[in-house]
Amino acid sequence: MLREMAGGDRNALSALYQRTSAKLYGICLRVLGNESDAQDVLQEVYVTAWSKAEQFDPGKASPITWLAVLARNKAIDQLRRRKVTPDGLEAATEVADDAPSAYEIAESRQESGRLAGCLDELEDRAGAMIRRAFLEGASYPELAVREGVPLGTMKSWIRRGLQRLKGCLER
Repeated sequence: MLREMAGGDRNALSALYQRTSAKLYGICLRVLGNESDAQDVLQEVYVTAWSKAEQFDPGKASPITWLAVLARNKAIDQLRRRKVTPDGLEAATEVADDAPSAYEIAESRQESGRLAGCLDELEDRAGAMIRRAFLEGASYPELAVREGVPLGTMKSWIRRGLQRLKGCLER
């Protein structure tokens, strides 16, 4: 759909909106905590997606990941616009650094490494389905169609894989 949008296809934009707006609105709402602002930012996301669809690189991320990052960044920009910065040098001492500390970054990398290691321990099919569902944003019905299996089978594969993943992470 993004490729079609890059070519000016408005129907592709409409279809993309139908498939992704609920998830992207949830991201905006979670970041902003305000329905009106979340709706405004969601509109900005689709305007930007329309104008920058040709910049999407499927080698770097899935379409939903690209859109989710776009939504998150637009919501954060909105938060920054909301904040009123006080004047004066004294105000600079009160500015908090929201960036994660070195300890938090190291801990996050360690957790990511553990998760990747445990995903690699799963059988190929379960690991691949969990990655597609939770990291790429594919729905269970989409995965079932892609794999040519009934929806119940796909849900079972993922559920069993998640149980094994949980056991690995608890070790």
